[in-house]
Amino acid sequence: MRAPRILLAGLFHETHSFTEDVTRMADFAIRRGDDVLARRGDGSTVDGFLEVAEAQGWDVVPASDYTALPSGIVAHDVFESFWADLARTLKPALAQGLDGIWLALHGAMVTTDCLDPEGELLARLRAVAGAEHLPIFAVFDLHANFTAAMARHANGLVAYRENPHVDARDAAVLSAKLLARSLVEKTRPYMLARNVPIVWAPTGTGTADVPMRDLESLARRIEAEDPKIWAANVIGGYSFSDVPEAGVAFSVVTTGPAAKAEATLDRLEQLAVSLREFGQPREWNLDAALSEIKGRSGGPYLVIEPADNIGGGAPGDDTAVLRGFLKHGFKNAAVAIADAAAVAALDGARPGDTRRLSIGGKGSRLGAGPIDADAVFVSRSDGNFTLEDRNSHLAASQGIHFSMGPSAVVRIDGVTVLLTSRRTPPFDLGQLRSQGIIPEKLTAIGVKAAVAHRRAYDPIARGSYTVATPGPCSSALANIPYRRLRRPIFPLDDA
Repeated sequence: MRAPRILLAGLFHETHSFTEDVTRMADFAIRRGDDVLARRGDGSTVDGFLEVAEAQGWDVVPASDYTALPSGIVAHDVFESFWADLARTLKPALAQGLDGIWLALHGAMVTTDCLDPEGELLARLRAVAGAEHLPIFAVFDLHANFTAAMARHANGLVAYRENPHVDARDAAVLSAKLLARSLVEKTRPYMLARNVPIVWAPTGTGTADVPMRDLESLARRIEAEDPKIWAANVIGGYSFSDVPEAGVAFSVVTTGPAAKAEATLDRLEQLAVSLREFGQPREWNLDAALSEIKGRSGGPYLVIEPADNIGGGAPGDDTAVLRGFLKHGFKNAAVAIADAAAVAALDGARPGDTRRLSIGGKGSRLGAGPIDADAVFVSRSDGNFTLEDRNSHLAASQGIHFSMGPSAVVRIDGVTVLLTSRRTPPFDLGQLRSQGIIPEKLTAIGVKAAVAHRRAYDPIARGSYTVATPGPCSSALANIPYRRLRRPIFPLDDA
């Protein structure tokens, strides 16, 4: 008797519909065939699946794995290239015998031609002769925009359950174990989903806080109460995608009656509606936050800037916090800014040299704009570092080795600025330490994030201030020019 044969593929991108950039093929890390299997041990969701496959003795058929950092609308040819790679592997695999499909997804991709690439992918898989009834399981991000097509064409999609996403690999393990259960029990669960009239900014979706904490707790109780519900997913949604399904949703993987699953979705929706106001973030005025920090002792104090949240697709080059540090006379603060041109302008500089630089403000017309300053050169590097935390969200998608591209450290009137060529989500302290910046010794650190930084930064922080600044990931959702989002919806309408 042959081992079960499982096809493996991954498609991972969180798409910001309101930034000016287009995400192209060159922005993706692309793995094919055995290079996908080489992700074993890298801490990613693919690694989590491979761990289960190894334990189960599955024969894994690797297709393709496309991953990119959050950014603007994806050129549709990227999706078609991914599908072509997958189809080239899928069709001969079906001819030889295939027992299941497992996917590493994000769930919030948008392309220039398609508002629901994950739903389209699953529909295309089902349309291939021989794959109509195969079990299809996957892991996906809590910040997905869950669609009816995703539920209709899959057997078991499992969301991350924590934000920060420290459990992404664990969620992949769970979804792979559910696939194993399906194969052993020779049963095929199905999915039902519900999009509710709520959209929360990322700052409102931390699972240590109400409302997500209470919703996740209810979902776990639901799973414990009913063994026919294999998984109950709480989906915070991604508020910066201009698609009908953006926002809060729930889905269940079940073998039970549809009426009972719908009643479960009712419970989750009712709780979400009752707690919806708690998903509205409270943010500081930047000057007020910096003034308070100046009056306190010790550190570091975090100045969180969700409007330039790199993990949400912002360019990571806004200068509002840097300007604030300089205005308030901070002498022991640091901030990272993605600006390849500024790094290049330091070519040939030696430690102690002063260069006039135009820093940041190039990636979004919504931000504070570039800042021109005399910068003292400290150091440069290739920008490569190894993550200290193998369970961070960055590891889950990118693996434990990350490249910021050519990078440089400069000082401007006592403020340390890490300039990178590639935007780097601030999810791991190894980013700063690798460049000689010791975060624990700083008074203040500017952090371009919403929630995902907490795993790394909160343990070392003396205090944290989330500030309201202009930018593409602003928590002020009423100011976002949605065209396709379903309406009415809270907080944009009196839903």
